[in-house]
Amino acid sequence: MAKLIDGKAIAKDIRNQIKNEIRELKQNYPNFSPRLAIIQVGGREDSTCYVRQKEKAAKEVGIEFMLHKKADSITESELLTSIRELNDNPTIHGFLVQLPLPSHINEKNVVETISPKKDVDGFHAINLGNLAKRNCEPLFLPCTPKGILELLKRSGIKISGKHAVVIGRSDIVGFPVFTLLSRSDATVTLCHSKTENLPELIKTADILIVAIGKAGFVKGEWIKPGTVVIDVGTNAIEDSSKQSGVRWVGDVEFSSASAVASHISPVPGGVGPMTVAMLLQNTVESAKRFLQESRERDISLLPLKLLSPVPSDIDIASAQTPKPIKVLAEELGLTPSEYELYGKYKAKVNLSVLERLKSKKDGKYIVVTGITPTPLGEGKSTTTIGIAQALGAHLRKPTFACVRQPSQGPTFGIKGGAAGGGYAQVIPMDEFNLHLTGDIHAVVAANNLLAAAIDARMFHEKTQSDKALYSRLCPPKNGVRSFAPIMLKRLHKLGINKTNPDDLTSEEIQKLVRLDIDPDTITWQRVIDTSDRFLRKITIGQSPTEKDQTRVTGFDIAVASECMAVLALSTSLADMRERLGRMVIASSFDRGEGIKSITADDLGVGGALTVLMKDAIKPNLMQTLEGTPVFVHAGPFANIAHGNNSILADKIALKLVGVEEGEEEEKCGYVVTEAGFGADIGMEKFFNIKCRTSELVPDAVVLVATVRALKMHGGGPEVVPGKPLPEVYIKENLEMLEKGCENLVKHIQNAKMFGLPVIVAINHFITDSIAETELIRKKAIEAGANDAIPSSHWEFGGKGALELAKSIVKVTSSSTKDSKEEFKFLYNLDRSIEEKIEIIAKEMYGAAGIQLSDKAQEKIRSYTNQGFDKLPICMAKTHLSLSHDPKLKAVPKDFIVPVRDIRASVGAGFLYPLLGEMQTMPGLPTRPCFYDVDLDTETGRVYGLF
Repeated sequence: MAKLIDGKAIAKDIRNQIKNEIRELKQNYPNFSPRLAIIQVGGREDSTCYVRQKEKAAKEVGIEFMLHKKADSITESELLTSIRELNDNPTIHGFLVQLPLPSHINEKNVVETISPKKDVDGFHAINLGNLAKRNCEPLFLPCTPKGILELLKRSGIKISGKHAVVIGRSDIVGFPVFTLLSRSDATVTLCHSKTENLPELIKTADILIVAIGKAGFVKGEWIKPGTVVIDVGTNAIEDSSKQSGVRWVGDVEFSSASAVASHISPVPGGVGPMTVAMLLQNTVESAKRFLQESRERDISLLPLKLLSPVPSDIDIASAQTPKPIKVLAEELGLTPSEYELYGKYKAKVNLSVLERLKSKKDGKYIVVTGITPTPLGEGKSTTTIGIAQALGAHLRKPTFACVRQPSQGPTFGIKGGAAGGGYAQVIPMDEFNLHLTGDIHAVVAANNLLAAAIDARMFHEKTQSDKALYSRLCPPKNGVRSFAPIMLKRLHKLGINKTNPDDLTSEEIQKLVRLDIDPDTITWQRVIDTSDRFLRKITIGQSPTEKDQTRVTGFDIAVASECMAVLALSTSLADMRERLGRMVIASSFDRGEGIKSITADDLGVGGALTVLMKDAIKPNLMQTLEGTPVFVHAGPFANIAHGNNSILADKIALKLVGVEEGEEEEKCGYVVTEAGFGADIGMEKFFNIKCRTSELVPDAVVLVATVRALKMHGGGPEVVPGKPLPEVYIKENLEMLEKGCENLVKHIQNAKMFGLPVIVAINHFITDSIAETELIRKKAIEAGANDAIPSSHWEFGGKGALELAKSIVKVTSSSTKDSKEEFKFLYNLDRSIEEKIEIIAKEMYGAAGIQLSDKAQEKIRSYTNQGFDKLPICMAKTHLSLSHDPKLKAVPKDFIVPVRDIRASVGAGFLYPLLGEMQTMPGLPTRPCFYDVDLDTETGRVYGLF
């Protein structure tokens, strides 16, 4: 008699191995959790039985199981939609659709819609095709064929050199078994229902696999003595002795075959249990693959073709072909549902990534700031990108750069593009500098909707009675009146706890419908993303239809809108909704109950603003010239706002370069983010405003300095955009440079005040001498900097910033003191408004004190009464001096900072004192940058952008 191949026992052994493997993986990676899903269409009894078996086995070994039951009547389109949802669900590692399906659904379409990466049944054409190709490996082997091979191997049966006969040519069993046996070096004959002389062919088999679907089809006399028989058939035949009325038999006549075969698998208890075991094994392999991919983050790089002299920025950018952003997204481990393509080279990343990666430890967090710059800037953006290219492309550390989106005002005005420079840029440079994905346009739309709502509300309140206003604000629908949710919010604010519009008294109606906006207190202006000095002050309401409701207002540049600051400081979509709704736009007239702040939600427009900006909250994914990832997101004005890219971009990037619990610290990546203007502005606001909200603490500060800026602080002549640099800036002058280093020293001291290590990046220009660079390095180290490194990233890309990147790695390594424990804010929020302003002025600027105007003092009293005094301070001052006066260079002494006014950005969450006249709408120069910008109409290439 043949030896029984006990599939039950072998499958049980495999399940135990899987269970132990999952337990061990969970010990090393606590969040490792394999998940299997099954879609079952209809209620066929056999399908339900099979699904239960799979569910029981999955739960037994520690695989989470999800069953999606669908009605028989489901359409093919609806089923395919459900499959795509599981494809896009990053928590599901494998799934299958239980077959067979109702006749109106095409099984081929269903199987081919399942992602090959989650096709744990192994039926997808890509997996079957790779199985058939000799030098390819499928992601998954079909479960039954894989189980058959496992039965043979675990039973000690030699396959190599043997003659195998496979009966049945289905895609589920026959063809895959044929291929797997061939791969194991057997000589294989594939037979089917139309094969002639089948008994004679079967007689030649050393190994016989039968999957033809006919009960007892193969007889014992057809089988050569000593043959190994694997019976795949499961056929129900009537048997009155059984309680169910049927018994299950295979495709081989067991009684006669077992008398001649050396080994035989029984039915049931042979192949069936193995199929389920292999499904579990495939699911675990898939989960391990997903885990590995999330850890590897292997970014393909773009080689640089360095030219000398260095061409223009746009020529360099145009000469580099970016990789498709879809490729970069996949390299980062993003699933298709986690990003949205905007053309070939840009994508938005969904906030859901944060939830999926919440268990990851954040990467290293580096903030790039600078000394007090010349009007030309000192290359913070270029340095940020250069560091990211060095860390990512040359040291092969997972690295993200996070930068702001530039306004088109400066792009077409004085400054030009802001994608970095030279061989350290974000590409495509033209798309970066222009519309990108429309975030700034969304800010413009939201800002101007709110502006229109303000004037419209004042118009309607002036021209209508309380009753008329109420009937229009709360109209009946189908004879029933109800409050909009945003109106209920205002009622609650007013202390009116009623939900039925018919229950309000005339006094309550008046409170609800009358905002009583005082036009003289309106702080909200319209915005446009163009530099246009003639919009700084305008008169509106001049049409006869406005009924003499004229008032003077103006336009700001789009990035000066509080909506942009809110976008940058929001930590979630819900948080952005709350912030937009609480933006204060004016105060009410005092009608005997005191002056009240009027918010966007009071106007009923907070929800609409959020709808306009719902896509803008998603960070924009781009790449550097060397193919490393960049988030470009938000661009708040660095004077009246905090001048940093978004919290959400930094948070997502930190997770994407972070490590799982149990991974080596050395695999931890880096996020390099930039703070606008000098360290006295951008860095101070980064710490005291952005870090308070994000609860993130950087690992180090990189302070960018240049020879030319330090010479300016040492007494050099004025630097004017558009004019050639005076000769002193391009020739060695150590005396002037040494004097100017006082500014560098003060900024190092400012950064050290927050308790973090400081690395000075000496942004090298080709006119800088070795002696000048060494002098800066010496002064920086003496002032307490952890290191000072010259960097030539503009000229050489990431390679030019390699030593700087190595210094960052060394300073932030785990072997050094944990700087995050030393981090501290400059002031406590419980301090008074005046005290907080004074602390910043004295500590950051070196002022002797502050002087508050009468207007500023009145604002302090008003904001304190309204409960805004606990907000952080966002100083609005010139970036061209440590002081309030742009003419005072180096490190001014004994000056008093005048505070002429204080304004509130309650939605963004800060107060901003005005230390001088802050220009929130740039003007165009005599020769704007747009003179050089044009388009090659044949190729579509932009040139002259910068």
